[in-house]
Amino acid sequence: MFDKILIANRGEIAVRVIRACREMGIKTVAVFSEPDREALHAQLADEAVCIGSAKAADSYNNMNNIISAAVEMGAQAIHPGFGFLSENSTFAAMCEECNIKFIGPDPSVIDAMGNKANARAMMIQADVPVIPGSDGVIKDLQEAYEVADRLGYPVMVKASAGGGGKGIRIVRKKEDLQNAFESAKSETKAAFGDDAMYMEKVIEHARHVEVQVLGDNYGNVIHLGERDCSLQRKNQKVLEEAPSPAVSEEVRQEMCAAAVRAAKAAGYQSAGTIEFLYDKSGKFYFMEMNTRVQVEHPVTEMITNVDIIKEQIRIADGKKLSFTQDDIKISGHAIECRINAENPERNFAPCPGLIDYLLLPGGGLGVRVDTAVYEGYEIPPYYDSMIAKVIVHGRDRNEAIAKMKRALYEFIIDGIDTNIEFQNRILNNEDYLAGEFDTSFLEERLLK
Repeated sequence: MFDKILIANRGEIAVRVIRACREMGIKTVAVFSEPDREALHAQLADEAVCIGSAKAADSYNNMNNIISAAVEMGAQAIHPGFGFLSENSTFAAMCEECNIKFIGPDPSVIDAMGNKANARAMMIQADVPVIPGSDGVIKDLQEAYEVADRLGYPVMVKASAGGGGKGIRIVRKKEDLQNAFESAKSETKAAFGDDAMYMEKVIEHARHVEVQVLGDNYGNVIHLGERDCSLQRKNQKVLEEAPSPAVSEEVRQEMCAAAVRAAKAAGYQSAGTIEFLYDKSGKFYFMEMNTRVQVEHPVTEMITNVDIIKEQIRIADGKKLSFTQDDIKISGHAIECRINAENPERNFAPCPGLIDYLLLPGGGLGVRVDTAVYEGYEIPPYYDSMIAKVIVHGRDRNEAIAKMKRALYEFIIDGIDTNIEFQNRILNNEDYLAGEFDTSFLEERLLK
């Protein structure tokens, strides 16, 4: 097993990895930017190295500085967390060249699945249902018009190299296509350095359901069930739960089997997620694969009792999966609320600042808080606004909802604005309680 791992990230995911490593007897190295000098991850790790200034390009996305820190500190592996360099094949390849293990899939797999158009073609070969769309990348605006006419409006213009909701535009009528196509190309070029676009038919009022998979270096691939991530605002997830309240047992088995076929087709090793759209008729369609650990992985951990981070590390160290598919038992229901430093009354404007007072939800059976904030900590304005994740587990969905309401009631944070009350609005909504929601729910019903 690795003796020392560098965590190339910050915030709660860095803390999460550090804790898993400590339980495994592995020493950790934190990297931090100048504003993160007092951050919790930098304090919890065995060693910490400053890798640059506030700007992510100079620190958390600075490959050379991170590799140099790993070499200098004698780290044998790097865990990228999520975001930043977690799906960057160039960084994964640099790790290999420097004889440092990248805790994730091979660079070739990241490239294959990161290119959404190529991934779509691979899924068709693997007999995984895909959304009707373009045959590969759209070369110009004229072809975009032709594909849209063939599919029928509304259509979705999507960045082939996109992620995090960037480079996506829904087009409902022909006269809006040019502006959507060109603005999406520009956005994805700025974000990812690649403006290749493809197009899909919009599946109206669908749910976003994803399957957690694990694959090792010996051809073994298993799934850990599905999560429902339909509650989104501007393509950013807000609340997730597992299992999905909409998916029947028959569809669940089909969807999870398709996810395993998808991962095997990709030659996948590590933790990954196959994302599907699930429509009202009960059909599901492959959207994309995330070749990293997800923000919402805790809900899957809660219903399976599998530590996904530890399993990632074991796989990277060359171990076989600790479980077979028959070992995985889904138990109860879990919900995760993302707590962000933002003001929902001001169009969810970020709210960095000093935390004057903090009371985290009390424990009790089935309550977990993943966070990197503490009383007296100053949230910097340079990074993502998520400051905590509250995760609960109950015997069933109703008990999980009741636990989450209790946990959020106890979550008090002064000095900044948060979305805690907005999360409460969701949990008390009659349609949510009935399990009647889709990806349009928040913007069409709660935010009108």
